Amino acid sequence: MHPRPDPVGPGQESVWDYPRPPSAEVTPRRVQVELGGAEIASTDRAVRVCETSHPPVYYVPREDVAAGVLQRGEGASWCEWKGVATYWDAVVDGTRYPAVGWSYEDPTPGYRHLRGAVAFYPSKLDRATVDGEAVRAQAGDFYGGWITDEVVGPFKGEPGTRGW
Repeated sequence: MHPRPDPVGPGQESVWDYPRPPSAEVTPRRVQVELGGAEIASTDRAVRVCETSHPPVYYVPREDVAAGVLQRGEGASWCEWKGVATYWDAVVDGTRYPAVGWSYEDPTPGYRHLRGAVAFYPSKLDRATVDGEAVRAQAGDFYGGWITDEVVGPFKGEPGTRGW
């Protein structure tokens, strides 16, 4: 059982209308990522993944991440839809930022276009933007959703949402 969706205003979409399994589509929107006082990623060809109850997640093609910033991190996790996730640390000006993002190096067939792209946790960044709008992080240590004014919840990850 999930909560009643928040009202949707003009130009907004409800995360409760997102599909399960999630959609994954290339978007021309400008996605930028800043960490350690530097822009470490910028693209207009991110893959926007939308899943029921979650804010969108933007996967940045690795070619659009600053060279030498990403280093393989520790651990892995599994998504029932996309497969095994690999974690990435970022190194900016000699400072290591652990587990700032993840990728699917060998995604399942329906998500092959995620190969070579990295999703960043907004909570672990200085700033992330979509078309210039600062992103708010989805609550919860496991989730990496990007909340903007165009999406309404409630969102999984808040206290009391574990059973959704």
